[in-house]
Amino acid sequence: MYLRYLEKEIKKRIGSGKAIVLIGPRQVGKTTLIETILKNKDYLLLDGDDPRTKTLLTEPNTEEIRSILGKYKYVFIDEAQRIKGIGLTMKIITDRFKDVQLFTSGSSSFDLSNQINEPLTGRKWEYQLFPISWEEYEEQHGYLYAEQQLENRLLYGLYPDVLNNPEDEISVLRNLVNSYLYKDILSFANIQKPEILEKLVQALALQIGSEVNYSELAQMVNADKNTVSKYIDILQKGYIIFKLGSFSRNLRNEIKMNKKIYFYDNGIRNMIIGNFNPLELRTDKGALWENFLISERVKQNEYKQSLAHTYFWRTKQQQEVDFVEENSGKIYGYEFKWNNRNKVKLPKTFTKTYNAESKVIDRNNFREFVRI
Repeated sequence: MYLRYLEKEIKKRIGSGKAIVLIGPRQVGKTTLIETILKNKDYLLLDGDDPRTKTLLTEPNTEEIRSILGKYKYVFIDEAQRIKGIGLTMKIITDRFKDVQLFTSGSSSFDLSNQINEPLTGRKWEYQLFPISWEEYEEQHGYLYAEQQLENRLLYGLYPDVLNNPEDEISVLRNLVNSYLYKDILSFANIQKPEILEKLVQALALQIGSEVNYSELAQMVNADKNTVSKYIDILQKGYIIFKLGSFSRNLRNEIKMNKKIYFYDNGIRNMIIGNFNPLELRTDKGALWENFLISERVKQNEYKQSLAHTYFWRTKQQQEVDFVEENSGKIYGYEFKWNNRNKVKLPKTFTKTYNAESKVIDRNNFREFVRI
């Protein structure tokens, strides 16, 4: 049972008069987190997966809601995206039942964000929960054990179920990918050509850390560019991948419109390509390291409400910076190396043009990057 960073943040919002909404991928511990927060409270659990609950909460009027809530002061609607019109129902609860603290969780942003954003404008605190962060992992197990497990985390990732089954990681990841990645996303997004999605996910998994070209991807998966763009958008909303745009200000030779795509979890990525070979046998060790560091930074920036904007940088002459953060007008550039034996430095073109602070993140100093 991992202590989640968001627990104390969410507890601060209880009694604020707004709904507390927790979204994120399946199986990252959203239900567990909210039930932990409500552990010593008398609360009503409404499960959106339950057919009767779904019927009760589909577009009820105020009096029907009053009957459902009864005397409960804490109400938790789990898997809320399954319930038609849930945004309006949540609005009524928040507006009419001022003494009720409403909690809601949803497994994806496909439907939930669309359903609740307009009705709940100014009426919600929204949080995103991801797989266990390195900070949470280290807090649980201590510095020494976490350090010893770093290579395993690059291979098997940080999903709670994976961490809780240390001898059975591959089976857990296979189940996660087969049930969530393909079944859930296909059903949620009404995808007509699942074989294209599968080929696309595999192509993206083989290109982490590289710039992606939608036209080239379309040729690889035998689909048109618009379909590729739509499916990538769906994979983003399903919390499988995220995009990093290119940083550009004024140099004429910078690459301006390209994207890199990363996975939220290394284990999911490795399951997709079916490769769990040890690091010393892999040709993609650098890409795994880069994916791990950037996904951890994304978690930290989200959890700690950082205002940083994140990019990569490259010129037509192939000068490159792996990761760029712009925060409060200051530019920071990072290069990622598993072992920085050659004492790599960032391109002077970048550091001088942008007066950027620069750092190489390697096996020895990565903790300062993933624990901001």
